[in-house]
Amino acid sequence: MLLRNKQLSRAKYFALLGFVPFLFLVVFFVRAATASAGSSSSSAAHLWPVTSVDTMKYSRDLARAKLHDSSFDAVIDAQVKAIAATGATHVAIDTPYDDEFSPYLERWVAAARKYHLSVWYRGNWSGWESWFNYPKITRGEHLVKTENFILKNSILFEDGDVFTPCPECENGGPGDPRFTGDVDGFRQFLKDEYWVTSQAFQKIGKKVVSNYISMNGDVARLIMDKTTTAALGGVVTIDHYVASPGELVSDAADIAVRSGGRVAIGEFGVPIPDIQGQMTESEQARWLSDALGGLAKTPGIAAVNYWTSFSGTTSLWRDDGTPKPAVETLTSFYKPAVISGYVTDSLNQPIPKASVKTKYSEATTTTEGYFQLSVPQPTSQTLLVQAPGYKSQDLVIMNPSEELQIALQSQRQGVFLKIYEFFRSLFRKIFG
Repeated sequence: MLLRNKQLSRAKYFALLGFVPFLFLVVFFVRAATASAGSSSSSAAHLWPVTSVDTMKYSRDLARAKLHDSSFDAVIDAQVKAIAATGATHVAIDTPYDDEFSPYLERWVAAARKYHLSVWYRGNWSGWESWFNYPKITRGEHLVKTENFILKNSILFEDGDVFTPCPECENGGPGDPRFTGDVDGFRQFLKDEYWVTSQAFQKIGKKVVSNYISMNGDVARLIMDKTTTAALGGVVTIDHYVASPGELVSDAADIAVRSGGRVAIGEFGVPIPDIQGQMTESEQARWLSDALGGLAKTPGIAAVNYWTSFSGTTSLWRDDGTPKPAVETLTSFYKPAVISGYVTDSLNQPIPKASVKTKYSEATTTTEGYFQLSVPQPTSQTLLVQAPGYKSQDLVIMNPSEELQIALQSQRQGVFLKIYEFFRSLFRKIFG
């Protein structure tokens, strides 16, 4: 009986040895087929949901001067085409909403659609700040006019657009709440603007974001408490010009904590000589790289809009249309590289919910072990891959275009895994 049991044990042992390479082959080819099926092309993600370049110097400031100049369409086309080439998701158009300027606004919007850009509407009623000698309007008038504008101009809007009904509201109307003391009235006006615009877009059947109501960073600290932020859909939008990239990033993070919401950068740009001093074009590019790099590492940034495209000290393009070095910098963040691949265990089985991080972004693997994340264009990136029960891996990625196959080692390897590793090593030696 004892001999028979020993013989049976040997039979089981050799059967197991014969089964292991078979199992390995099955797992190997199944995994290869899964990886092949799952590696179909996918669209590149952006570092932020909204990336934009502002055109205020042309789309607003020249609205009356170029209103009837059809030859100016060539300028509009060239500028919007250049912005689209950066990888921006949106172009910010600042044309006033008054009937006088409707034909001019339509020309800018047509150019945006031609180059497949969404529009971030950052205009206002001229009467709010008395642009173009328009008479002042009240908050109530602003609300009524804005609702009617949306309802009458549904053709201007597409799903994915952003509509800011009142950029930097503190600069017009009843005035800045820091000086008037009308904090409650200002808060209520922002809430009313969001309610009126969201209802209007719902009526015309367009999915347009309308809670990016921008304000100075100091105004945001005063106005955007957690209750107000929640009423505006959990977003605080700041038009913010500061001395250093670090200050921009820290202010955004601080406002996010204070408000309990995400932060949209409605405007930022360099150099503003009174704030950052004079800069060479190379210094502008370095400042921008540091700022965008810092924002990319900051959780909860909803949008980034660079001010401005053409004309002025902060412009990205020179007056003759040639790009400054800052354009390449902006493009590296607006048109990021995509790192993708699979995370598996030693048996080539997918590891779901593994964490894959770079210093700019983080992804979690799917049930198939697949991940995809975006990084600025400089190709050398360090990847940290972690999963509970497995040893972490640090990888240096030189070519983000190649799909990765990352195998994590279990922190506790049993006998079966060791046998499997032996046969996998043997298989690679035989078949290469």
